[in-house]
Amino acid sequence: MAFREIFWIAFGVLVLLSVIIPTVRMMFLTHARLLKMKEIEKERGSRVISLIHRQESLAFLGIPFIRFLSIDESEKILRVIRKTSDDTPIDLIIHTPGGLLLAAEQIANALKAHPAKVSVMVPHFAMSGGTLITLAADEIYMDPNAVLGPIDPQISKYPAASIIKAVGQKTVDEVDDETLIMADIGEKAIRQVRQTITRLVEDKLAEADAQKLAETLSSGQWTHDYPIKFDEAQEMGLPVTVEVPEQVYDLMELYPQGGRRRPSVQHVPIPEKKKDKADQGK
Repeated sequence: MAFREIFWIAFGVLVLLSVIIPTVRMMFLTHARLLKMKEIEKERGSRVISLIHRQESLAFLGIPFIRFLSIDESEKILRVIRKTSDDTPIDLIIHTPGGLLLAAEQIANALKAHPAKVSVMVPHFAMSGGTLITLAADEIYMDPNAVLGPIDPQISKYPAASIIKAVGQKTVDEVDDETLIMADIGEKAIRQVRQTITRLVEDKLAEADAQKLAETLSSGQWTHDYPIKFDEAQEMGLPVTVEVPEQVYDLMELYPQGGRRRPSVQHVPIPEKKKDKADQGK
């Protein structure tokens, strides 16, 4: 057999393996995730839904892509909520940088309408639209180092509040029509988000506190990626608690970042349980 034929056969095998191996790996990961979710459901007597955005690898050549909250995901979550019995609590595990606000609002509305208890678990972060979703929960479980984020609307690539402020500092003659239109849309967007936030928390907070929270989260007083830590969320009146179940962290381990050729974080394995001094002395 000629060297050229051997080369092309070897090349074909490598390409085939590059397609098959990531696909098989994803199948095993998906199965492991479902088993872990069933474990959490059994322990908590709830319906577990995960909304976890990572850089997943495509089946072809391991090319990574970044995921954000979309309408497709809101449709799937709404379908699960609709099929969950009224007396079954829902646990939503969320890890997201945000995404389409419409999708977040649909999920939040569906969770709020669910008759049984709704808990949202934030092991690392739930920013922007992810924060809007957490507001629908009866209880928010946050890791001590987890963060939420502002829900100030973004118009194109700019914060709505910044557009409005910039326009307000000029005369009408100094601003082009497109910017004026963006400012008008920005005002409407902020008003709509503020109304949504107030509606989601009105049964948990006094009216004045609900309006204050809506103002704080939607006004643009921070940058859009400002991290709202546990103590700040607590001061805002959100029903937060530091009790994320250990199985949730185990589930997160089954959503590895894709496309990495070497691990960016390494450590010597930590024992599951440390013996106390009394036991060590025996």
